[in-house]
Amino acid sequence: MIETALGRLTLVADGARLCGMYFPGHWTRPDRASFGVPSVQGFEEAAGQLEEYLVGTRRTFDLPTVTAGEAFDERVWALLREIPYGATIGYGDLARELGDARLARAVGGAVGRNPLSVIVPCHRVLGAGGALTGYAGGLRRKRFLLDLEVAHSPDAVVAPLFAPCPAAA
Repeated sequence: MIETALGRLTLVADGARLCGMYFPGHWTRPDRASFGVPSVQGFEEAAGQLEEYLVGTRRTFDLPTVTAGEAFDERVWALLREIPYGATIGYGDLARELGDARLARAVGGAVGRNPLSVIVPCHRVLGAGGALTGYAGGLRRKRFLLDLEVAHSPDAVVAPLFAPCPAAA
């Protein structure tokens, strides 16, 4: 576990590759028994890059990662990785990108199963009409992340709504 501006996060690795980043109460957090032996060793680079991101000096992550989702989930997560810093997209837009607007709910499910929150930027996905909906870390954290990106991106398209640090909640 590491302490961040988002609160305490649990990082999980598969060898040298990061395979999970979970908030307390994360919706789709695997059973802790599957995490292996707790260690603070080996997560220094991930923690450092996350800290840089949270203070606005990093826009992308350069970490070895691995995910093990179903084929549909992996397709959605690949699209999430393409959303630029400071930009947002709707669930329906992602569904259309996959070729079928009727997949919006399935896209929402895949976004919710994203095991690498923040690293794979699922916080950049909004509901219909730009509604702030669903986030495994809670809507206050999602708003915090969006506001952070707006504050550090001249090209941001998300309306700022500066909220108190979510870790205090």
